[in-house]
This record gives sequence, C-alpha cells and structure tokens, in this order.
Amino acid sequence: MSLTSQTKIIKQNPTRLELKIAQVIFDLQSASDADLSKKLKELYIVGAKEIKIGERRAIIVFVPYPKLVQFQAVHNVVVSELEKKFAGKHVMLLAQRRILNKITKKNRTKRQKRPMSRTLSAVHNAILEDLVFPAQIVDKRIRVRVDGTRLFKVSLDPAKKSFVEDKLETFTSAFY
Repeated sequence: MSLTSQTKIIKQNPTRLELKIAQVIFDLQSASDADLSKKLKELYIVGAKEIKIGERRAIIVFVPYPKLVQFQAVHNVVVSELEKKFAGKHVMLLAQRRILNKITKKNRTKRQKRPMSRTLSAVHNAILEDLVFPAQIVDKRIRVRVDGTRLFKVSLDPAKKSFVEDKLETFTSAFY
C-alpha cells in the first residue's frame, strides 16, 4: 500500500472537504519530526462535516472511537494545523459513536442487552466532552423551564480557559 493521503480516510466516497482534511493530516505526518510522525502514521478519519454558525463556519472531523485517545494526544497540533489551512474556521474532533434503540417487544429477538455507553444520554454526554476536549467539564446543570425547553449550563475548567475561550459559541451551536 503506497503512502498517500487516501490512507488517512476510511470511507467509500469521500467528499472534497474530507479529502482536503486527509491531505492536511498526511502532509503534517510527512513534514513533522519522528515522534509526531509515528503518532500520526496510524491515525485516520472516517468523515467530516461543515456547519454554519452565524456568519462563521466550523468543521467537525469524525474519528473512529478506538483511535480517539490517540487523536487527543496530538489534538493541539492537528487542530491548529487544520485551522491554519481552512482560513480560521474552527475545527473540532469528535469520535464516531453509535446510539442503539431501546429494546422493546418489537425488536427484542436475538439481541444482547444494550450497553450503557450506547444510550442516547451517554452518547450525548460523550459528544459534549469531545467538543470541549482540551478543557474538562467541571459542572453541568440542566434547567427545565415551564414551557418544557431545556437549558444546559456547562462549566469548564478555568485552567484551560485560554484554549477554548474563543470557541464557546461554536461549541454551543455544534452541540445543538
């Protein structure tokens, strides 16, 4: 298998955006020092999506769940390089996660019990943690108003405030 940017994306028909992101990661791998190159060699993406936030745009890059910890080890380098290449758009790395339906009378044949990590609320909590990655969630509150709408208040670690301060609006829009 030859070393090209195609090895950095595992998808049947990748879009232009996904190919461009794969190319940036491949270029970063080939141009970096031996330690970072070794870490990036085994990493790849499974998809990417561009979202609109007000008048700005942001890019969400989906990585396979088993590779999430390895991506988080090089998170700052990869995200800063992608943000440079994409003209100041915010870039977020998210794990590709799966939500399984509840077991009901209609769909219970030959199925195992649903793991807690595949429930709707567990997946949404994990996505929120992935979005704000350099920072950690210190406090989370949910306020249910009289009209039934919910307001999520999330407090982040003040020590990592400088990393995520300018991306708070992006996190809010991407989570909803």
